[in-house]
Amino acid sequence: MRTMEPNAAGQTPGTIMNRPKPTLDKAFIEQQRHRLTRLREQLLQAKRSAETEQAEIRSQSLGEAHEAEDDAQKLAMLELDGATVQRSIQRLTRIERALQKIEEGTYGFSDADGAPISRERLEAVPEAIHSGRDE
Repeated sequence: MRTMEPNAAGQTPGTIMNRPKPTLDKAFIEQQRHRLTRLREQLLQAKRSAETEQAEIRSQSLGEAHEAEDDAQKLAMLELDGATVQRSIQRLTRIERALQKIEEGTYGFSDADGAPISRERLEAVPEAIHSGRDE
């Protein structure tokens, strides 16, 4: 009969690893829920403002005589705004996922591998859904 030797981590191959739970108390999670909700509202407001501004710029340029340089400047500005909006949308998606994880009871665990996300990382980036090692 062959016995299994523990690996370098001290675990016997084939055994189920018990992952350490993050030390996130209910008060911290509730605080994070409020932070995430505020961030979501701020991003949605910024997105609405950017969309309104873009629509105004487009309507102004349609109704007035203008120089090619003006159009180029406006296009460049719209591109920068578009990139900012795109980053905001990506962050908004992570915020929505973090809020969903709070509801599921999995906030503080990586979506990639289930590893705990440190409290320090969650304080710095409340929408973190990965541990930092897997990003």
